Order: sequence, then C-alpha cells, then structure tokens
Amino acid sequence: MYVIGLDIGGANLKAADSDGAARSMSFELWKTPELLQSALQELLTAFQRPDLIAVTMTGELADCFPTKADGVNHILTAVEQAVPDVPVLVWQTGAEFLTTEIAREFPLLAAAANWHALATWLGRMIPDQSGLLIDIGSTTTDLIPLKNGLPVSEGLTDVERLLSGELVYTGGRRTPLAMLENSVPLRGQDCPLAAEYFATTADLYLLLGNLPESPEDVDTADGRPATRSNAFARIARSVCCDTSELSEAEAVEMAGWLAARQQAQITEALDRVMNRMEEVPQTVLISG
Repeated sequence: MYVIGLDIGGANLKAADSDGAARSMSFELWKTPELLQSALQELLTAFQRPDLIAVTMTGELADCFPTKADGVNHILTAVEQAVPDVPVLVWQTGAEFLTTEIAREFPLLAAAANWHALATWLGRMIPDQSGLLIDIGSTTTDLIPLKNGLPVSEGLTDVERLLSGELVYTGGRRTPLAMLENSVPLRGQDCPLAAEYFATTADLYLLLGNLPESPEDVDTADGRPATRSNAFARIARSVCCDTSELSEAEAVEMAGWLAARQQAQITEALDRVMNRMEEVPQTVLISG
C-alpha cells in the first residue's frame, strides 16, 4: 500500500510518503484558508496517487477559524477535495488513526495531534527505555517524556501542554523578538523592544550565521528576502532604528543576547518537565 502522510500547520504544509520521499512548502493558512485545497494539490504533485492519506494538523488554531472544530472540518474537507476517492485517516491523541467522520465528531482529539504522532513513532526506537523528545520547530518547541516507548505527557491539549511546560511557544523562525524579552542591553542601558512584528528569531540566526541565507525566501516580518543584510535591518527596526543608527556589531550583540534568552526559555521548561519524570531519560531524541 502506498501511503502519503500530511502535516497541515498554520504556516507550513508537509508531505511524506511510504517510500521515504518528503516535501514541504510555506502556506499562510490564516490569510487564505480558501486556497488550502489548491495548495495541497500543488504539494502532492511530487507524489503518485496514494492508496491512503494519513493526516496530522495544527492549522486548526489559525485565527481565520471561529473554533477549532471549524478548523478541523475545513482542513479535512480540503484534504478530501484535494485527493477525491482516496481514504483519509486522522491521527488523534488517543494514539490511533480515525476516519474523518469520527475526527469531525471529536475534533479536539485531532486538533494539534502532530506532536503525539511524532512521539509515538520515535518511541518505537526505545521500546524498553525512558526517553525525552525535544522537537524544535519554526514556531513552537515540544518537550515530550517517553516511557517504555510511549509518550507519557502530562497534557494532551495545547493549553494543558502550555501549563505543563511540554509546549513552549518559541521556535527557530517565526517567534517575534519581543516574545523573548521586553528589552535588550544596548549602549550600556536596557533598551525596550518595540512590541511590533518587526523581526523574528529567523533574523537572529541569520545574523549570527546559524541559518543560511535564502534570497528566495520572503516569509519574513517585512516580506523582504531572508538574507543577512535584511535581517540586520529588521533587528535594527526592533529598537526603532534603521541601519544608519545601529551598527552591525550592535545588532549582532543584540542577536546573541536574545538567542541566549530563547535558550533559557526552553531550558526552564525542560527543567520543569524533567523534574516530573520518574528517572533521568536514558535517551534524548532531537528533531526539528
């Protein structure tokens, strides 16, 4: 049987098949939810027609949908219309695939269940061990305890996982800088950050050299390419400057300081999660 797995997020669409091929594309679901079907069809052009589609999602939280149930229904309808006459199954946090009909009936089990699918799959690598999954994405970080090959998280829904520290709403690309800290050291003082969508964590890592430049990528705060020079300009704007007012050395220093703050956020949550574990994890699994 030839199967394609789809992960439908609020900003990215991902597909992988049972032969090991994978593809992803940017898609701002919250802006144009009506184009999801056509975007999925474009994504799937790289694959042959499947016998089965398996779906996980986080896009149901996009603010274009009045409720998560509306989001789940919209996403599943788009998948069904993108691949008509192909069976579609949906992963849910009860650790099994369900039909789309049942997923619509119990939408909160299907909502934001992709972390659980990943943890369940990776847990098979350590069936007799304790472990910890650290998954750092573009927007969020998941910290999932594993025991005997199964996820044993304290929370299942997003809000439960936020409260438990197992979901940290910080990631490597899309997090606005003002979400990392209220101010940054600058010229011997603390300078408040503008609470605007001027720059994101992608700009930090571009400027620090941790992310390669990608001139064709315009999924940035100002819509300009993901290059080091543009990242410098975006970071300068976050303290209400342009590049004539802030030196590149100052911007690099700010970027390093904010990157350390992001690491501290993740470390603090990691300490909370590990303190609840019965034993120190024997294996740490990292993805992103």
